[in-house]
Amino acid sequence: MKQLRTRLREGEVILGQMVLELFTPGIGPMLAASGLDFVLYDMEHGRCDIALLAEMVASCRGSDIVPMVRVPDFDFRPLSRVLDIGARGVMVPRVETRAQAEEIVAQLRYPPMGRRSVALGIAHDLYQAGGVEFFAKANEETIVILLLETVKAFENLEDILSVPGIDIAWVGHYDLTVSMGIPTQFEHPRFLAAMDTLVDCCRRNHVAPGFLPATPEAASHWIDKGFCALSLGSDIGLFLNGVQTFHHAVTRSMAEKIGLQGGVTK
Repeated sequence: MKQLRTRLREGEVILGQMVLELFTPGIGPMLAASGLDFVLYDMEHGRCDIALLAEMVASCRGSDIVPMVRVPDFDFRPLSRVLDIGARGVMVPRVETRAQAEEIVAQLRYPPMGRRSVALGIAHDLYQAGGVEFFAKANEETIVILLLETVKAFENLEDILSVPGIDIAWVGHYDLTVSMGIPTQFEHPRFLAAMDTLVDCCRRNHVAPGFLPATPEAASHWIDKGFCALSLGSDIGLFLNGVQTFHHAVTRSMAEKIGLQGGVTK
C-alpha cells in the first residue's frame, strides 16, 4: 500500500474523520474497518491530552488507519512530541505567517529537512532503534498540516504555502468566516473566492487543500472544487446524525402503526 503522503503528492483524495469526543481505543480501527484512510485526533477542541492520545495512537497499530493529531496551538512544544508517541501527521492551528510555517516544518522533520529532536527505540519506531535510514523514512511518512483560519493567513497564502515540506493546507472554515466578518456564511462570495484562491495556490505549490464537510453532498462539492484531504464530518456529528436518523425512523414507524390500528378500530 502506498504511503498516505505519496498518495497526496500524486493528487489522490484521502478521506478520514476528526475525533473530538469518542476517545475509545476502538475508534481508529473502526474507522479503518469503514474504509477511511486516516483518523485525526483533536487536542485543540477535543477532550484529549497527551496520555490519552498515546493510547489512541497505539490502538491504531495493526490496522490500515493513519493516526494524525491536531495539536492545541503553535506553542505546543515540541510539536514533534506527538510524533514520538507514534502519530504520523500533525495539524497546527492558526498558522498566519511564513516564519510560523518554516518553524513547524523544522520541528516536525529530521535533518536535513528540519531539526526534529532524535529519540530512538521508543513508541514511534515500535521500540526498535534503527540506523540512519530511519530518519529519511520518518520524513517520508510524516504529514505536515497547516490550519489556515484567518484573513491574515490568506493574505500571506503564497508565502506560507511555498515553504518546502508542507503537505496539507486545511481550511478552518468557521474561524475563517468569523475573521472575514461573515460568520458561518459558507455561501458568501468572499468565502467562496477565498476557497478558489486556496486551491489555486495549493496547485502551484504542490500542497493538498483540506476541508471538513458536514454532509456527503458537501464532500462531493469540495472534492469537485479540488480539495484532496477531507474529514467526513466529526465523530460527534456522525454519531448524533446516526442516532437521530435511527430514532426518527423508529418513532415514525411506531406512529404509523398506531395510526393504522386506530383506523381499524374505527
